[in-house]
Amino acid sequence: MEIKGFLIAVMLLFVSAASVWAYKKAPFAKSLRKLAGQGDAESQSRLGYMYYQGQGVPQDSAAALKWYRLAAAQGEAKAQFNVGLMYYEGLGVPQDYAEALKWYRLAAAQGYARAQYSLGYMYANGEGVPQDHVQAHKWLTLATITFTDKPERDEAIKARNSVAAQMTPAQIAEAQKLAREWKKQ
Repeated sequence: MEIKGFLIAVMLLFVSAASVWAYKKAPFAKSLRKLAGQGDAESQSRLGYMYYQGQGVPQDSAAALKWYRLAAAQGEAKAQFNVGLMYYEGLGVPQDYAEALKWYRLAAAQGYARAQYSLGYMYANGEGVPQDHVQAHKWLTLATITFTDKPERDEAIKARNSVAAQMTPAQIAEAQKLAREWKKQ
């Protein structure tokens, strides 16, 4: 699975085209920094993205992580996912799969599809956790249900099917049961 590149691409998609255009403007960054400094979680998350991309501000992974963490601490799912991604990739921090899992789980618990997909990938490959195809299939199934964009959903289905090819029918049934139970929560 070429997931690492996909994860980064997915992170970049969360901002609308109009917002990306606006991010390139330094005055926008100044206004956003003011709102972020006042504790607005969405502004903190967007400012983190701007630092991650170097849009309207110098590219700075450490600053991106700082703003993502502030938004994540307020329960902002995208920011929680992005903190996890930064730990997963080792951007602005040493690579730490256990820390990535922690943040992905927080975002996944809110139904954030990209985090669910990432958890599935990590379980499928034994990154930060023992390899567990049942858990991988569960998280990838949840991602297929949660993704609203067809390309992302199709990628999740492909990944889930790849995992399923390595499972017994009993394991698949267990994974489906766990996904149904998780959805009820």
